Amino acid sequence: MDKMDICKFCQTKSEATNKLAENEIEELGHNCVSVDFEKGEIIFKQDALSSNVIYIREGLVKVHIKGPDRDQILKIAKGPTYLGIPTTIGDKVNNYSATALSGTSVCFVDIATFKHLIENNSGFAYEIIQDLCKKELSHYHRCVKQLQKHSAGRVADALLFFADEIFQDDNFYLPLTRNELGDLTGNSRENVSRILADFNQQEIIQLKGRSVNIVNRKLLEEIGKRG
Repeated sequence: MDKMDICKFCQTKSEATNKLAENEIEELGHNCVSVDFEKGEIIFKQDALSSNVIYIREGLVKVHIKGPDRDQILKIAKGPTYLGIPTTIGDKVNNYSATALSGTSVCFVDIATFKHLIENNSGFAYEIIQDLCKKELSHYHRCVKQLQKHSAGRVADALLFFADEIFQDDNFYLPLTRNELGDLTGNSRENVSRILADFNQQEIIQLKGRSVNIVNRKLLEEIGKRG
């Protein structure tokens, strides 16, 4: 199967790619490269030159940025999704990093090709803009939650996020270490460990290592709402 056919028959095409004509699919196929990453591998690095838009076909990724003292996890992204559009189009240098949290399949799309498709296909451009708008609004809501909730509320929200948006299951394996969960929720490692232990003791969750089972969803949601 050649590159064009790989894009044409891809089972995880984005809504934007579905708007492309056959010749545009061919153009896309000839100007992208598919790479598989193992858990822990860096997909792209902050401050490195950027010449590609990243499309996560499958897998789980953390997007993180260097702060004055430590890394801050901006979000957890699950394929299929685009990454790096603002930093690639808005700048020549990556403004943040992305690291695989599981085995992850990625397409690196040449930025010149991507821009050409945006300029010449309004349906493609509309879907890209709509996706960016949804993600921006989601980021705003998350920032408000981070700023206005206490530590326990932020951890509760994170657990519900993984259950509802990532795994669609109340029983899941947490893909983050305690340090990383702290980076995501604006807590210290010690705070995260204490809160998870409290949730476990109160039988809100069952916790064994990084395996989480939400057993009292109603109470966890109340903690998330109260903050």
